[in-house]
Amino acid sequence: MALLGNRSINWVVGMFTMTASWVGGGVIVGMTETVYTPSKGLILAVIILSSSSLSFVVGGLVFAKPMRDRKYVTMIDPFQIKYGKVPAAPLSLASVFMDVIWVAGTLTGLGATMSVILDLPYAVSIWISAAVVIIYTLLGGLYSVAYTDVIQLILIFISLWLCVPFVLMNPSSLDITETAFNHTFQAPWIGTLQTDRVWRLIDDFLILALGNLGYQAFHQRTLSASSSTTAKITCFVAAVFIVTFGIPPVLIGAVAASTDWNLTSYGSPSPFERGEAGIVLPIALQHLTPSYISIIAIGAVAAAVMSSADSALLSAASIFTSNIYQNILRTHASKTEIQWVIRGTVVVVGLVGSSLTHLSNSILIFWFIGSETSYILIFPQLVCVLFFNISNGYGAIMGWLVGIFLRLLCGEPSLRLPPVLHFPGCTLEDGVYVQYFPISTFCMLCAFGSTLLFSYLASLLFNKGLVPEKWDMFKVKAQQMP
Repeated sequence: MALLGNRSINWVVGMFTMTASWVGGGVIVGMTETVYTPSKGLILAVIILSSSSLSFVVGGLVFAKPMRDRKYVTMIDPFQIKYGKVPAAPLSLASVFMDVIWVAGTLTGLGATMSVILDLPYAVSIWISAAVVIIYTLLGGLYSVAYTDVIQLILIFISLWLCVPFVLMNPSSLDITETAFNHTFQAPWIGTLQTDRVWRLIDDFLILALGNLGYQAFHQRTLSASSSTTAKITCFVAAVFIVTFGIPPVLIGAVAASTDWNLTSYGSPSPFERGEAGIVLPIALQHLTPSYISIIAIGAVAAAVMSSADSALLSAASIFTSNIYQNILRTHASKTEIQWVIRGTVVVVGLVGSSLTHLSNSILIFWFIGSETSYILIFPQLVCVLFFNISNGYGAIMGWLVGIFLRLLCGEPSLRLPPVLHFPGCTLEDGVYVQYFPISTFCMLCAFGSTLLFSYLASLLFNKGLVPEKWDMFKVKAQQMP
């Protein structure tokens, strides 16, 4: 299995595989859920799409060239080269964790669609999806996956837009332009922008815009490009493509919010009232379109899941094999052994990700957990290691610890973790404390500042001889003082 496709992916194939990596079942199902859910709406959907698009632009402008020119294999390589194996190990584990969460989110999208439209048990749908994705990924490395992404993305585009007219013209729904601002069957699907939640929305925007840059799947696409220029073009084109693919799910979500479900075969109460907002896309396709159209929609979601899940599986395999197994556990492993480790990692990550899907049927929960982990733990570290010469292993470890402990102290309602630190705007809603302060950005900046501060202090102490050189585990004395 070739993890980087021999670094020969041209910009045409690159833009397809980059877009396909992000336009997964999670994005398609999750965007519909976002627009349909009254507490979220179009405003949050626009934030998600625009932030994802911006992440590709920033990635192309800032990260594509230095990463590609230095010919790294994974995004963890610069950490191992500059800091050593020990400081890079937590980042490697965090990256694998993020990919496991990604797999769970994408499989939830396909499993939910199959369970509704094909009337299969949800758990059965998930495991069937997982088996297909794992086998599909094992059949080839990035090179074959990249070229199949081209076909899959075309199928996704055609299938999604084919479904839209049937959904819009169904007789059980009102005109979406009328329900956008008026309370009909539920709150207006455009959503509301409350002043006390502005900072939280800005926080969500930055989590997705910058958090995506901490995923190995993104850097795997730029590192596999035939040149740094190709890598940059790939990012810029993908920034436009991802918005185009987000429009059909948004429209379907708007129609679902404008539907009198009592007039459909679904009946009353509505999906939101039944707690099924997370699977409203397959519900809408099954009850608002002809059966043959809903089957085509399954093909679209399946293709999206394949193109996204294989990216996550290959990403996890790259990090574990190259940065953990080969560099730490088995430094003299043969090529044959490495190939089997890659295959084993694909299987294990696929199975663990599938097991996590029973925790929630909401794509957004998996989506934000993965992105927030990347935003706080990976992104500031990546900026430091690439663009700040003063950064070293001591600072990296302290930055990582500060980021993760601060975030845990801030609490997380979706994980039933109560806050210890109550920031301005923290309110008690339905017995649960909700933080409206941009806590993720605060934690990210603290992690970033701590990395540079403790790097400077460590460099100062060892270079000035204030601490014996024999205690310098990460060899920062050789580094130049700022």
